[in-house]
Amino acid sequence: MFELFSDIFACRDNVLTRMDPRVKMIIALTLIVTVVFSKQAFFPILAFVSCTAGMLWLRMPVKLVLLRLVMPMGIVLVLVVLQAFLTGATPVASFSLVGWKLVATEEGLMRGMLLGSRVLGAVSVMLLLSSVTPAYKIFGALRWFHVPEGWVEIALLVYRYTFVLLDQTADIASAQRVRLGYSTLGRSLSSAGVLAGTVVARSMDQAMRTYEAMTLRGYQGRLPIGPLAELKARDWRTIFVVSPGIVAVHLIVEWWPK
Repeated sequence: MFELFSDIFACRDNVLTRMDPRVKMIIALTLIVTVVFSKQAFFPILAFVSCTAGMLWLRMPVKLVLLRLVMPMGIVLVLVVLQAFLTGATPVASFSLVGWKLVATEEGLMRGMLLGSRVLGAVSVMLLLSSVTPAYKIFGALRWFHVPEGWVEIALLVYRYTFVLLDQTADIASAQRVRLGYSTLGRSLSSAGVLAGTVVARSMDQAMRTYEAMTLRGYQGRLPIGPLAELKARDWRTIFVVSPGIVAVHLIVEWWPK
């Protein structure tokens, strides 16, 4: 769990980690926008493959990359299934389930794969960005982009205390497991309910303790974040070369004759 959510890879020294976080965020935003507005699955898949290859190039374990992609893959599967059986008119397969006849359509499958490729492409961009940029630099860059201070401060606190709650959740689950709380289906459901309720209660307690601690340290409604240095000439060159390059590749892929 530590490796799954930590910034350990963002603290390594390589070409991508040395790049200014604002430059990386502008490039990532450009790539996400082009992925979302793609009308074909090829460009999002290209973005997904490129970003996954980038994470592997950073020597991230294959198992860790797959773990980070498990949830997006589940979303993709749901999208494909729902679109296949709820939209379209050209049947390609059908079967009966509890008296219901389900028909998968060609148009639905194509649309589901397009939506799924967009999800994979956009998520892979964010995963690569988080793998080469520490969280505190991302929050600092968001302030530089004039994102409302309240949003940034809430995001910073959520990020900080997510790990605290994860540790507490792991401790409670371990204690339940030792007491055979997950030995049967009934006990598992009961233990999961107790675990969820306990974590919610502890999150409320943690919020109060955090606010009191911040108030004692002089918090007056604003978290101080130091200003960032001016972007250098090479940073601007990177932005004006890479971002238009991404848009150009996107347009070429979208308009390429079928």
